[in-house]
Amino acid sequence: MADGALPGERTQPLRPRDPRALGDYELVGRLGEGGMGTVYLARTAGGVLVALKVVRADLAHDDEFRRRFRSEVNRARQVPPFCTAEVLDADPDHEQPYLVVEYVDGPTLAEVVEQRGPLTSANLHGVAIGVATALTAIHGAGVIHRDLKPRNVLLAPGSPKVIDFGIARAMEATSANTRTDQMVGTVAYMAPERFGSEDETPITPAADVFAWGTVVAYAGTGQTPFHADSPPAMAARILTQPPRLDGLSGPLRDLVGHALEKDPENRPSSRELLDLLISGSGRPSATAAAFADQPDLRAAAVEAQAVTGVTPAPTLVPALHIPPGLIGYDENSIITVPISAPPGRTLPGPPLPEPARRWALPAAVGFLILAITAGAVMLALSVRDRGGQGEVDAAPTVIAAPSLPAAAPWINDSLRQQAYWKPSEQSGEGECHLDPARGLVARRETEGTFKCKGPSDQLPADLRIDVTVRLNTPDSCATVWFRNEGSIGYQLRVCEQNLYFGVHRSRDVTIKRTFPLTQAPIARDVDTRIGLVIQGDEVRILRDGTQIGVAPLEEADITVGRVVLGIYNERDPAPGPYEVTFSDLRVWKL
Repeated sequence: MADGALPGERTQPLRPRDPRALGDYELVGRLGEGGMGTVYLARTAGGVLVALKVVRADLAHDDEFRRRFRSEVNRARQVPPFCTAEVLDADPDHEQPYLVVEYVDGPTLAEVVEQRGPLTSANLHGVAIGVATALTAIHGAGVIHRDLKPRNVLLAPGSPKVIDFGIARAMEATSANTRTDQMVGTVAYMAPERFGSEDETPITPAADVFAWGTVVAYAGTGQTPFHADSPPAMAARILTQPPRLDGLSGPLRDLVGHALEKDPENRPSSRELLDLLISGSGRPSATAAAFADQPDLRAAAVEAQAVTGVTPAPTLVPALHIPPGLIGYDENSIITVPISAPPGRTLPGPPLPEPARRWALPAAVGFLILAITAGAVMLALSVRDRGGQGEVDAAPTVIAAPSLPAAAPWINDSLRQQAYWKPSEQSGEGECHLDPARGLVARRETEGTFKCKGPSDQLPADLRIDVTVRLNTPDSCATVWFRNEGSIGYQLRVCEQNLYFGVHRSRDVTIKRTFPLTQAPIARDVDTRIGLVIQGDEVRILRDGTQIGVAPLEEADITVGRVVLGIYNERDPAPGPYEVTFSDLRVWKL
């Protein structure tokens, strides 16, 4: 690429008032603009291109927005990059808050359909699989997209990519943006339950499945299935009329119709969609054609299936069959068909579906339709994107955080690339860097502590923390702080011969409990899984799943705060340097 040239046809030059840099990123062009702010093409210090979304000025001064933005970015970081644009970095506390995501140089699905017409059968099946894969990853991390539409699907080389799932309700519920009589979204892709009160009908991942059906119908026909001349008329059709799917055929038409059922409980989950699409939905050739030129799509779908769990194999039947007019598919009918199954293998199939349950429209729906028609309900329609990775008005919300560690963690970080934790260094004190092969390496030349630069978010009092540690040099101790605010917090020091639990205030550490490991010391250069279960006034400490001991949490002024990783040393240590490695950190709310 020549000096000064910008990648992609949709990248525009910076304007005179645009910033030239934010944080560690150099801004090199504009990608789009929308309700939340402006999207720039940016370059990291290492020369990697990224998409950087800058929050508009009036939102930047809204404390409620910043709080929500910070929370939703943390959740979005947990979404694995299976057919999604990966969230790489964010600074919610910057004067101009921003979000950094993977740059995807490709047209939107909307642009392709507008310019070339509906997709071919193989391409349509590929998009259907790609978007279902992305939703499986998004929902598996406890996130709801809320604004899935063709302009949020990029047709990148290798596989489709879903974007803009990382700022869930951050904009929707702030006083500067919406009132109680407004909603944020794109009407054509909104599920029926989106038009009511969320207090009465909570939004669930089923709303994204409805949007998937609408996106696929649009991609295959060039029209949305509830198309009308105005948003109010479109909303009325979504609430009361069956979808128009002329132009779609075969099992894919049936699956789209199933995703567009009025009752969210009658729709399949995103994982069920993925399983049925991969099986070929009665047409294995469609899946084979979709994967023929997209090995990345195949790999992403396989991984998405793997991380969301495998359903026990049901009894084999002669062939997978989805009857015409598929309706009523429920959780007892789920199938799992690995992509890696050899050609010709007999595939498990669901039992014949039961008749669909009727969805009794609430009495308020009739009034709502009249109100929409009269214009009393204002719909904050999305601004048209100006680039392949442009901004949108709406963002996803999140499912309530699970109380058990078996569900999606609050923080999930391999620590092998920059995400929650970043490289940091202080002359004479220590340094932390991210090693793609090992993890977060903390090093100090002399005795003392050094904390790695991690998320500044204040976490709740009750947590479970699991992290793998490795002690690289003699008398080095991997150190975890929790309920940490500034220079005050609880500290667990993991050394070869002992675990030390104490209270850290400024430079002083008071050891409250020592847990000797004389019978089974921690070997150097060997991974050890450390767990902390923090509830109420005590912490349980685990090593490789076995409880080592319990310590009281007695400090009245230490209640909530950050989770911090870093390095310390054994008491009376040998000369340095001291070095430890952390990897695969997970934090759950309890």
